[in-house]
Amino acid sequence: MINTEFKKKIVDSWFSYLQIQICNEFENIEIKKKFKKREWCKKKLSDGGGTSFLLSGGNIFEKVGVNKSTVSGIFKKEFRSKILGANKDGKYWASGISVVAHMKNPKIPAIHFNTRFIVTSKEWFGGGMDVTPSYNDRKEKLCVHSMLKEVCLQNKKNYRSYKNKCDRYFYLPHRNEPRGIGGIFFDYETKNWNKNFKFVRDLGLTFIRLSKKIIERKKNLKWSKKDKEKQLIKRGRYVEFNLLYDRGTKFGLNTGGNTESILMSLPPQVQWK
Repeated sequence: MINTEFKKKIVDSWFSYLQIQICNEFENIEIKKKFKKREWCKKKLSDGGGTSFLLSGGNIFEKVGVNKSTVSGIFKKEFRSKILGANKDGKYWASGISVVAHMKNPKIPAIHFNTRFIVTSKEWFGGGMDVTPSYNDRKEKLCVHSMLKEVCLQNKKNYRSYKNKCDRYFYLPHRNEPRGIGGIFFDYETKNWNKNFKFVRDLGLTFIRLSKKIIERKKNLKWSKKDKEKQLIKRGRYVEFNLLYDRGTKFGLNTGGNTESILMSLPPQVQWK
């Protein structure tokens, strides 16, 4: 049986490795632009920190951030009841990677991915991937869900359940509309650590393949000022969700995370009407 400290080390190493792989693949797509690296630490150095890679103003990526952090500490009392296993003493350890890509071309959807491992008095994996287009594209939607279904089936995970959780999670009740075309979402995966860790690794590699496929298919499509306006309005929905409902945003702000990294998911330009 693998002890918790060893689990922390290998999960942390995997997320660091995946971060570099994603940045390399995205730089190969962008060609002329490179990621800028920024490291940060919590106020108490022993509580960890993270590394943020940001690429902006590219021909493909208007803004893409790839963040990885490993932090520990004690939850605020008012936040403990919302986290599995935190009621006892509030202690936690968390490591994860988060990617949000906002594209220059309005025909290419925004793409979001994250996976995490959290330890309190319990330990679990969570994460997911979803896609937010400005324009409906049935072929693209089928491709996204086909690849996510495949990685779930390969790991004997319940794709339908994860898809439904994603649809419920990425929903804006004040707008009565979904954020995008969905994907998969899972949390509190506590049983069979080896199986769950393999799934998290496979999902990370699937994210790279799927992102490249989406971008390659649409990167040369022409777009107009009207297309861009539609994209900016759709981005407004993205902002609303992330500031009002996103668990990752709330977790980061409640654990003393780096504000710039937490809000990296916000697009560079947005519009409301």
